[in-house]
Amino acid sequence: MIASGRTFYKMSGSGNDFVMIDAMTEPAGGLTEAKAVQAICGRATGVGADGLVVIEPSAVADFRMVYLNADGSRADLCGNASLCSSRLARELGIIGDASYSIETDAGVLRGRFLPGGPEVDLEPVTEVRTGLSLRLAPGERWIGFAQAGVPHLVVRVDDVSAVDVVGRGRPLRHEASLPRGANVNFVSHDAPDWRIRTYERGVEGETLACGTGAVATAILLTQAGEATSPVCLRTRSGRVLRVRLDGQAGVWRPSLSGEARIVFEGRLGEWQ
Repeated sequence: MIASGRTFYKMSGSGNDFVMIDAMTEPAGGLTEAKAVQAICGRATGVGADGLVVIEPSAVADFRMVYLNADGSRADLCGNASLCSSRLARELGIIGDASYSIETDAGVLRGRFLPGGPEVDLEPVTEVRTGLSLRLAPGERWIGFAQAGVPHLVVRVDDVSAVDVVGRGRPLRHEASLPRGANVNFVSHDAPDWRIRTYERGVEGETLACGTGAVATAILLTQAGEATSPVCLRTRSGRVLRVRLDGQAGVWRPSLSGEARIVFEGRLGEWQ
């Protein structure tokens, strides 16, 4: 039984939703155990979320963000969780309106608040691969790979609305050439922007948005000569993630901005 009474915050980052725990003064304890995360994130029996996020003290940044997928597995980074953590940290008085830093398992990120919300600089992306020896399905133009904090495949398609994200994404997510597996993003052009849908590992299904997936997609589209910075990607939720890129092929320095909305505050109750 998970201890009841702990305050949590439900947040949405362009439809990528999280249960947020403030552990700056009180450690999260057993809430980060896999069974607890699965119970809390359960859609029908828990709060319901794509993942659980813990905000902790840091010796090297303003705060530390720990991200756990809905299945309890730990991920090095989540772009939308970084945006939501920034917003929540400001609301809790951990940071102010000036620039700030976040410690993650993928490194220390820098961020700032724009008029429309937070923007976070992700770690430089140096591992980008094109020309993968993967068979294209009908309606697919190319498949690329980028390590944007976590591994991502990007599939350029003619029409993302026609894609069977789970049916096509699941086998690609377990592609044998990727030992750790990968998230799978499908993208098509919808002038003047792009539309993106994502199969997310750890959730093992389609999510309404994925921040690091947007970053990986923006990099591969730019490297292919199909887009220029900033790249705006409309997610499954209808909200837009904006990726600003500095650098060039070899070393990409991405910045991600988008929604970071507090949906409600609550307290954990009875959990099996």
